Amino acid sequence: LSAGEIFAIVLICRNYMGNVDMSEIDNFMPIMMRREEDADLSPVVIHGSTHYLWIKHSNLYLVAITKRNTNAALVYSFLYKLVEVFTEYFKSLEEESIRDNFVTVYELMDEVMDFGFPQTTDSKILLEYITQQGHKLEVGAPRPPATVTNAVSWRSEGIKYRKNEVFMDVIDFTQTIIISDHFSYIRIHPALSGLPFRFLSGEKSKSVELEDVKFHQCVRLSRFENDRTISFIPPDGESELMSYRLNTTVKPLIWIESVIEKFSHSRVEIKVKARSQFKSRSTANNVSILVPVPSDADSPKFKTTTGQAKWVPEKSAVEWNIKSFPGGKEFMMRAHFGLPSVESGELEAKRPITVKFEIPYFTVSGIQVRYLKIIEKSGYQALPWVRYITQSGDYQLRTN
Repeated sequence: LSAGEIFAIVLICRNYMGNVDMSEIDNFMPIMMRREEDADLSPVVIHGSTHYLWIKHSNLYLVAITKRNTNAALVYSFLYKLVEVFTEYFKSLEEESIRDNFVTVYELMDEVMDFGFPQTTDSKILLEYITQQGHKLEVGAPRPPATVTNAVSWRSEGIKYRKNEVFMDVIDFTQTIIISDHFSYIRIHPALSGLPFRFLSGEKSKSVELEDVKFHQCVRLSRFENDRTISFIPPDGESELMSYRLNTTVKPLIWIESVIEKFSHSRVEIKVKARSQFKSRSTANNVSILVPVPSDADSPKFKTTTGQAKWVPEKSAVEWNIKSFPGGKEFMMRAHFGLPSVESGELEAKRPITVKFEIPYFTVSGIQVRYLKIIEKSGYQALPWVRYITQSGDYQLRTN
């Protein structure tokens, strides 16, 4: 569905099992509009015996309709995967990209599900035989690769590399918007020939609990449940092997304090103190601290104990850049501005300070990869590399 301010239209649909009248979709938006008035945004809409399971992406609703006792988690997982596939094909998923690619969209919908059961949802495999120029299974036309019917549907056969190696990144994202939150994922970059098996064993700090753990389809879940070992045949190319969220309170890695002081009616000084709250053996790189100031401020003057500060008028902010910020350190920045508007109220708005940074060889979660073993029937030697990094997500701090 494409949702406008007043009405919605069905852009494209596919009836996989034939047990639901497609006119049922006409009831969806009127119900949604009534629920919005009641502030009820449940992800499931019920109308009689019909259930609508929906997600929203940009200005589009993706809606699954069923009259059965369906596995809701499976449906939502499929809808989000469908968004990933369409985005991979069309760069952005919106009404225009759907209208411009009707043929490809229909072909993709026929491949990703068969009679109501999810099928091939890996965009790398789909791209091998469904192109944006359209595809028809005629004599001499390219046919779906054998991968589609293999047990390992996420990896093509006959892959060869001159140098076999794999890079594994353990990446923690830390973000602070009033409260602290941390989420992480393990990303892999394999360049491996044949059909390699890999075994990954890890450990984590006992004080850290992981929630919302998700795995790539290549992971053998039974092995992980038994001994916390991740066993898998990797897809070819970069992919996300695992993601998780920390269920723990962790203090902000970089803490910011700021004080605004007025001098007469026409000048103001902003004092900013930045403190790294991680151990001294680690260093944050490319730290950028964006401090908001009144939009009518002018005549900026800066003084810093380290790094460089500059005025960014299009953002109404001062940007303080510190190339290297060791743990356990504290730095200061002072900014003086003129205020042409005597009664500038923006000083009291207290917009949040935004911080960007990355800390290599460091993870908030404390997860460590104990070993990474690669097994392939030809017996070749492969080089495994594991890298750790913490990056700032939506990291904002509200200060006095």
